[in-house]
Amino acid sequence: MLSRQSIKQLTGVLAMLVLAGCASGPEPAAEANRGGDQTGPGGQPSMATEIPPRAMTLYEQAVASMAAGDTIDAELRFQEFLLEYPDYAGAHINLAIIFADRDDIVAAESSLTDALILSPEHPAALNQLGMLLRRQGKFPEAEAAYTKAVTASPDYALAHYNLGVLNDLYLQRLDAALLHYERYQQLAGEDQQVSKWIADLKRRISATQRTANVTE
Repeated sequence: MLSRQSIKQLTGVLAMLVLAGCASGPEPAAEANRGGDQTGPGGQPSMATEIPPRAMTLYEQAVASMAAGDTIDAELRFQEFLLEYPDYAGAHINLAIIFADRDDIVAAESSLTDALILSPEHPAALNQLGMLLRRQGKFPEAEAAYTKAVTASPDYALAHYNLGVLNDLYLQRLDAALLHYERYQQLAGEDQQVSKWIADLKRRISATQRTANVTE
């Protein structure tokens, strides 16, 4: 029932996130991301950043360990990187992903705070923050973080995806969920699982409207 995908790659730099989904709808136990928040050392998603060659080497070593599932080594390497290059938001975000995967919410939030101090409107950091807040049952705060992410970067597909999940499963706002799922599909391309959720939402919205018409 539960499917997980972890890794996407962009210009040799990737970040790892957990993806959850099931045939009937999004998995309530773990709010899903469709893929990794792809951040280079400088922290801007989907964008190459000019950094010193030594910094890139250190960063890529950390990323390689992360991709291999050796999160302890990855954590140590990202921390080593940040000792020399503390102003690169991407490393803080990747540490947050590692900590969140271990359910160390406090450490994950601390790393995201560091990233957002450096880049207050960083969509990947805001998306990760939304996930952490959702896991703590802080739904309005999670919505605010996701919304800030799509406001800062309207074409940021992952935050639209998570807004869809949040509205669908937790806030019961079917119209809003449909809007964000469809926007995600427009940005990220056709996804069979999300297409099933869209079809289910349309069926539920139509049934609700029919019920309302009958009771009027």
